[in-house]
Amino acid sequence: MIVLQATQERLLAALQAVAGIVERRHTLPVLANVLIQRAGVATQLTTSDLEIQIRVTAELGGDDAPFATTVGARKLIDILRTLPADQKVTLESASGRLLLRAGKSRFTLQTLPAEDFPLVQESPTYGPAFSVPQKVLKALLEQVSFAMAVQDIRYYLNGILFVAEGRQLTLVATDGHRLALTSAELDVDVPTRQEVILPRKTVLELQRLLSDQDGAIEMRFAANQAKFAFGGLEFVTKLVEGKFPDYNRVIPRAHRNVVVLGRAPLLASLQRAAIMTSDKFKGVRLHLEPGLLQVAANNAEQEEAVDELDIEYHGDVIDIGFNVTYLTEALAHMSQDLVRIELQDGNASALITVPGDDRFKYVVMPMRL
Repeated sequence: MIVLQATQERLLAALQAVAGIVERRHTLPVLANVLIQRAGVATQLTTSDLEIQIRVTAELGGDDAPFATTVGARKLIDILRTLPADQKVTLESASGRLLLRAGKSRFTLQTLPAEDFPLVQESPTYGPAFSVPQKVLKALLEQVSFAMAVQDIRYYLNGILFVAEGRQLTLVATDGHRLALTSAELDVDVPTRQEVILPRKTVLELQRLLSDQDGAIEMRFAANQAKFAFGGLEFVTKLVEGKFPDYNRVIPRAHRNVVVLGRAPLLASLQRAAIMTSDKFKGVRLHLEPGLLQVAANNAEQEEAVDELDIEYHGDVIDIGFNVTYLTEALAHMSQDLVRIELQDGNASALITVPGDDRFKYVVMPMRL
C-alpha cells in the first residue's frame, strides 16, 4: 500500500511542523516516532511528548484505504533533508515496515504499531472558542516570553499567563524580578473570565510554529488543557497548575518622575555599559537629572564604563541600579521608536511603557549596587 506520495518540500514541511517536541531518545520508544494515519484523501501526522500533542492534516497523496503506523520522526526528517526539494517521495507499507523511495534512493524503515502511540485525552469541558490573527499572537508572545522564569521552584512562573475576558486577551510573564504584560482585542466577547498558564515548552513551540501570514488562530481553554488550531494544525497542551501572582498589584501607579526617550539610543547605551559587567554581576547604575541620563557600570578589575544621553526630563535627581539584561531584553523585544520610563525613587520598581499605548507594560525591580 502507498501510504503517501508527495514532493520532498511538502512532506518535509508537514513533518517539521509536528517534530519540534520529539526527542530522539525517550523512555517510551514510540514517542520518538510520528503517528501516520490515513483517512480518505487526508493524511494526519501526530507527535506527542505526553504533555503536548501536535497534529497536522494535509493531502499528501497515496491510496485512500484506512491505514495507521508510526515511524522514527527525526530519522525520516534527516532522510528528507538530503533530498532535492522537488523530488517525489513515496512511502509504502510492506511487511510491517515502511519503504521510502525517492528517485534512485530507497530506505527501509522500522515501524511500531499505531495502537501503542499514547494519544492525549482531550478535555470534554473546553470553554468557548475565540481567535486572534496568528501574527498578533506571535507578536504578543514575543513581547512577554523573555520574562518567563526558567526552572524556577515556583513552577507557576515557568510559563505565560493567558487571560481572556470580555473582548480582551492579556498575556503576562514574570520571573519574580521583572514582569511583562501585553494585550490584544478578541474577535468575540468571552462571557466569563478564563485564566490559564501555558508551560514554557508550549510557549517556545508556539513561537516556532506561528507565522506572520494572514489567518487566525483559534483558542479554547479547559481546566487542565488548552487547544490551538491554525493552518491545518491542531495543538493540545497540558497547563501549569497553580495560582499566578496578582500582576495588577505589581504594576506601579502614579510614579511622579517620567522620562520619554529614544528606544534605540537607550538600548545602545546599555549595551555599551554591559561590556564592563561580568557574568556574575550584571548591575548598571542609572543617574537621572534634568536634561541628562548617565549609564555607568564597573567590574572587579576596576574597569568602568560611563555613557551619557541628553534627554527631555524635569523631575527629581535619581540614582538607581538595575540588572542590565532585564533592561536590554525588554528594549530589544520592542519595536517602537520611543519608550516611557516612570520612576518614583532609587528603591521602587520602574515601569516601562510605550507613549500613547497602554497595552504593553514592563515592570523591573531595582537592584542594590
